[in-house]
Amino acid sequence: MKRLALLALLLGTAFLLTACPLNPPPPPASTCSPTPTGSLSTQALREPQGLGDFSAPHVPGELLVLPGGLAPQSLAARVQGVEVRRALEGGFLQVKVPPGQERAKAEALLQAGARWVQPNYLYFPLFTPNDPLYPASPLDTSRLQPYYQAIRLEAAWDLLGSLPCTPVVAVLDTAFNPTHPDLQPSLLPGRNLTPDGLPPEDLSPSPPPQGYAYGSGDADHGQGVAGLVAAVADNNQGIPGVGLNRVKVLPLKVFYWVSGSYSSTSAVLASAIRYAADQGAAVVNLSLGSPTPLDGVVQQALGYALSKGTLPVAASGNAGADGLYYPAAYPGVLAVGSAKLDGTRSDFSNYSTAPADLVLAAAGNGNPKQTLWSLALGQNYPYYQTLGAYAKWAGTSFAAPQASALAALYVAKHYARYGRGPSPDQIRLCLTRTASNGGSYDPQTGYGLLRADRVMTDPTYCFP
Repeated sequence: MKRLALLALLLGTAFLLTACPLNPPPPPASTCSPTPTGSLSTQALREPQGLGDFSAPHVPGELLVLPGGLAPQSLAARVQGVEVRRALEGGFLQVKVPPGQERAKAEALLQAGARWVQPNYLYFPLFTPNDPLYPASPLDTSRLQPYYQAIRLEAAWDLLGSLPCTPVVAVLDTAFNPTHPDLQPSLLPGRNLTPDGLPPEDLSPSPPPQGYAYGSGDADHGQGVAGLVAAVADNNQGIPGVGLNRVKVLPLKVFYWVSGSYSSTSAVLASAIRYAADQGAAVVNLSLGSPTPLDGVVQQALGYALSKGTLPVAASGNAGADGLYYPAAYPGVLAVGSAKLDGTRSDFSNYSTAPADLVLAAAGNGNPKQTLWSLALGQNYPYYQTLGAYAKWAGTSFAAPQASALAALYVAKHYARYGRGPSPDQIRLCLTRTASNGGSYDPQTGYGLLRADRVMTDPTYCFP
């Protein structure tokens, strides 16, 4: 395995800009994407109708409206105190209303003829707090090898062979340090998609408003997620990412300070999902979530990504309860929960008694405590002190990127065999049906732990 891993480093340079298009044209493009579905029939998406959930966390003074057949100006004119801010993709409008009157104005907009009105929901990173970074030792139980062995990743690495393209995983998260030596070679130019006042290319933590401060590790979250996807392997420092130098990360900053909360919103998240799909990402990693039962804006963006051939992968949630968080619970999304090293469900990991596209990856536990190493920002800012260059993490946020990177490797392997990438449906089917439960669904563990070795070889679900 070590010899093949070193070979991957040598091959990585040769294949860096080689594409995996559906119909390979000369000269090659710069990305490797799965095959678009061509339709959204598998998602059974329908335009929502009625009111969203105003008990869920949301941005004060903002609504997202699907106007139906009414013109935007007509809606604003019919309801006093409503101001249209901008049109969102998919036909939604972002409107301003008096703070504290969100539900009342939503009901009035429905009475005026709007089809659907919802809050601009808030999304939060899903991670379990952990201890600061300490120097590693041979007895360090947070080392990655046992976690990767739990999903049979080393065996899968030995099966990769020559891959003719470099798939892209878009990571939608808190902040990123593009100069981190253990990640920089694996990063594509990223984008700040938040309205935090920083330039579009600035991926650093958003400045907090006066009187507010970050908690420990808050902004490091995104770097930790990206590290598990694509930290540089075999460079004598830090950790290897699951992608073993065969996967690139498109870092997209979606978290900023909203009304005193470090979070993301429906509008920002939907915009980022669409952006990732338009950039040709094979996978969108969403290590974030909300208990919101229906977010039409985000769900429509997920449908758009699926139609472009991009698979959304999302963390199941860290409440340890029955019911997946959203967006993990939406149709078409691969949900990823966390397992302990013994393969049983982590105590914090959300599960689903109702069948869902749910798999697990080993990503720690609460009690007894289990953590795993990944990256942190490794750079301090005037308003944020990093955990260090590396940190110990736990949570479904750190299970999802393992699945995302494995899905990306499968895309490249599929292209190597067939000259085309798999569709999102095919990727989801491959990863769920080859997992440790043998194709059966369990209410606590879903389809079970990922089996990376089977993903690289299975003739029934992965390479039929």
